[in-house]
Amino acid sequence: LRRGSSFTFLTPGAHWDFTLKRKRREKEDDVVSLNSLDLKEPSTKRIRPLARVTSLANLISPVRNGAVRRFGQTFQSFALRSDNKSPGCAQKSRSAAPTPPKRRNSVLWSEMLDVNMKESLSTKEIKRQEAIYEMFRGEQDLIEDLKLARKAYHDPMLKLSIMSEEELTHIFGDLDSYIPLHEDLLASLGEATKPDGTVEQIGPILVKWLPRLHAYKGYCSNQLAAKALLDQKKQDRRVQDFLQRCLESPFSRKLDLWSFLDIPRSRLVKYPLLLREILRHTPKDHPDIHVLQEAISIIQGVLSDINLKKGESECQYYIDKLEYLDERQRDPRIEGSKALLCHGELKSKNGHKLHVFLFQDILVLTRPVTRNERQVFQVYRQPIPVQELLLEDLQDGDVKMGGSFRGAFGNSDKAKNIFRVRSREPCPGHSHTLQANDVFHKQQWVSCLRSAIGPFPGPESRENIPDCSQ
Repeated sequence: LRRGSSFTFLTPGAHWDFTLKRKRREKEDDVVSLNSLDLKEPSTKRIRPLARVTSLANLISPVRNGAVRRFGQTFQSFALRSDNKSPGCAQKSRSAAPTPPKRRNSVLWSEMLDVNMKESLSTKEIKRQEAIYEMFRGEQDLIEDLKLARKAYHDPMLKLSIMSEEELTHIFGDLDSYIPLHEDLLASLGEATKPDGTVEQIGPILVKWLPRLHAYKGYCSNQLAAKALLDQKKQDRRVQDFLQRCLESPFSRKLDLWSFLDIPRSRLVKYPLLLREILRHTPKDHPDIHVLQEAISIIQGVLSDINLKKGESECQYYIDKLEYLDERQRDPRIEGSKALLCHGELKSKNGHKLHVFLFQDILVLTRPVTRNERQVFQVYRQPIPVQELLLEDLQDGDVKMGGSFRGAFGNSDKAKNIFRVRSREPCPGHSHTLQANDVFHKQQWVSCLRSAIGPFPGPESRENIPDCSQ
């Protein structure tokens, strides 16, 4: 110490008091830092940057109210502060060690039994109760995740004006309205559970409840459009950063937003598997046998109806995205389509990327283009009605019918995974040689096309189709 300077000797107790005060001041600085997000001018006061906070989601999520779970994809980060602030803080947050994710409890039903109870039950009965308990726990998890989607994603993004209310409604739909539906099943299962933890009959409960799943028709039908809008919004740096911070927070369990939004669909397809598992371990003389078989029939009917409605919605979604360069390309069979049999990316003989749609009655080749940040599909050549469609499965390196494939699909000496489609009428622009990405996708296309044209056998052979392809 310099001569004349003064200092105070702190006792251990006093030093502790000082430390507590300093920590309290640091917490107050954190509050100032968060409140300063709304200020237009940066404060000159030295404050703790937002990057030091574990994640934004910790400030707004319901983590402290209960456990949460599942799903994930990484996104790039953006700073919630204004762009004129130093990017150093954003870099710092990216390099910070991620918080360990929270995990769900995976305790089995049999692990909660006492020794005497376990010995009194047969192995088959224990497996049956395990299957019933798995359904019970699945409903609990689903309810928690539906509540999480609203509280940790929807409400904060609305409050912080990261997305508009209309956009969030389009993406999230009526998601939280399904919570009471699943809570009713959970309550019924709870009432049917005896004091020893076993459930005698579950069949009547399921037969009564499963038809209510028809309520998911609208939600599942909107998923394609909702996913497209969410992918579009991810181009916004504010959305990117919010989703990244959520992904790095414990409540997300390294699962992304779409995984949470897709939970209802993934849960629906599990019900038949769960019911069959319960049925498999149910004794043949048990009163649940026939009722469970009826429940399986009910859920299959529900899923069939939802798939039909979802398919119609997907079909209409792509029809609305078609762009015609010539009015003669329009065909009433396109507008009237209710089913999209298959679609995907293929290459033309000249190596151009095409997106091909096989509707129930017509084949449409398109070129994907972007219009005002919106993807549309520009109709390429003339659509071919299925009843007039001819298909030829070509071999790798095939050079017959006067059309050499050498160099047609890039630098490879042999064109692979190719097939040809054309109209029965030999009109210009009605024949197309197409290449799939791999043999698996080629087989899928060939199989789908054959199934579509099967009911329309033609008098002429499908061999020796002239190569006038584009």
